[in-house]
Amino acid sequence: MELRKQWFGNVRGDVLSGVTVALALIPEAIGFSIVAGVDPIVGLHASIVIAIVIAFVGGRAGMISAATGAMAVLMGGLYRDHGMEYLLAAGVLAGIIQVGLGALGIGRFITFIPKPVMTGFVNALAIIIFMAQLPQFVGAGPAMYAIVAGTLAIIYILPRFTRAVPAPLVAIIVMSLVAVWLGLDIKTVGEMGELSSTPPLFHIPQIDLTWSMLGTILPVSVSLALVGLLESLLTATIMDDMTETKSNKNAEARGQGIANIVNGFFGGMAGCAMIGQSVINIKSGGRGRLSTFTAGAFLLIILLLLGGIVSQIPLAALVGVMVMVSIGTFDWSSLYRMNKIPLADTIVMLVVVGIVVATDNLSIGVGAGVVLSTLHFGWKIAKLNVEEETGGGVKVYKVRGQMFFGTASHFVDYFSPAGDPDRIAIDFSQSHVWDHSAASAVARVKLEYYKHGKQVDIRGLNDESRVTIEKSGLSAPSGH
Repeated sequence: MELRKQWFGNVRGDVLSGVTVALALIPEAIGFSIVAGVDPIVGLHASIVIAIVIAFVGGRAGMISAATGAMAVLMGGLYRDHGMEYLLAAGVLAGIIQVGLGALGIGRFITFIPKPVMTGFVNALAIIIFMAQLPQFVGAGPAMYAIVAGTLAIIYILPRFTRAVPAPLVAIIVMSLVAVWLGLDIKTVGEMGELSSTPPLFHIPQIDLTWSMLGTILPVSVSLALVGLLESLLTATIMDDMTETKSNKNAEARGQGIANIVNGFFGGMAGCAMIGQSVINIKSGGRGRLSTFTAGAFLLIILLLLGGIVSQIPLAALVGVMVMVSIGTFDWSSLYRMNKIPLADTIVMLVVVGIVVATDNLSIGVGAGVVLSTLHFGWKIAKLNVEEETGGGVKVYKVRGQMFFGTASHFVDYFSPAGDPDRIAIDFSQSHVWDHSAASAVARVKLEYYKHGKQVDIRGLNDESRVTIEKSGLSAPSGH
């Protein structure tokens, strides 16, 4: 029942949004092909195959996957040095790695990415999408600005009157008709690259299966697999928030792998989820798997039957759609919340944005953000407080805070065996012993008191802390 809903629960909206996405995919796919240094048809074929396959095997309904810039920048060197066959083989191997990681439950690790990193990722992508449109304005005349402005006007005004048809699709059609009717001298889709009428055809990469070949493609394949999964799983999380639904991250990881494997045997460059196209799909009314399938299928129809017509679409109309995407993607609330959230979270967000925009590398920015957040969290919890109470001939040390490798040595410094009475108690009722370093620190303190002929009573250990100490092979009385 759920699968049927994902396919046929929103047929009209999914088909129309899929058509919109297919049109917007054309310049993106061609542009990413140029980044990788390959023929434009390679990116177009990849977008067709990946979108169609992921519609069936992905874990996030309504998300668009195709050829992407994040992947394209990783494969240019391999193509330049070893050619197309090695590039296809690297994509297949990347897919195999992704399937394996999905089977191992890699999707769970997306929960370890903090909110400030997610916000930084979203804002950085919005900025990158916007900046990617700026070269189209270089040397452009008033007609370019007029078409972009007209596109944005339709996109934002039309929904106030009707949502029967996706506003971006209407904007593309209307602005294309206006440009042709007025004979405007502006760039068109056809000027970016030839829309060949050749469909994706099955092709086994012609390579020699040797250790040398594997050593050549493996580093690229690993990079493609990890970057592809990172961008796909982050995009899936954003789509979850936008649609207030949940996705299966492990299924998505496996699906991305399957799509890249199939794609590699049909002559396409490796790809992953696209946040820009996914946002277009959602804002155009797409929700189900049918929207993703339609995007790939209609792109195929365009190549086979409508190449001449689509070639007339002004790039300015598609630029206007992508400007809308960048505006809709950016988390504007993160700007006016800066004075309400911890300074450290704001710094992490800005660092992620800065690194991703400067390097155009998602993995470096997100990685740096996670490391910064981890260090900040470690610094915050590495605070231990030990209070002393004396009564009835027993000195009680009450431990407050987390006991782990970051606080173990600090814990030891609180005790003075030589000057304490013969009986002391250490109360852990407001603490938790997490690791071997902490357990060793407890044992060390006990040993020091033992050397002075004094008794130590360990109190208040919860069950997990007691197990940690016992597994460490260090004795600690259960206390009372």
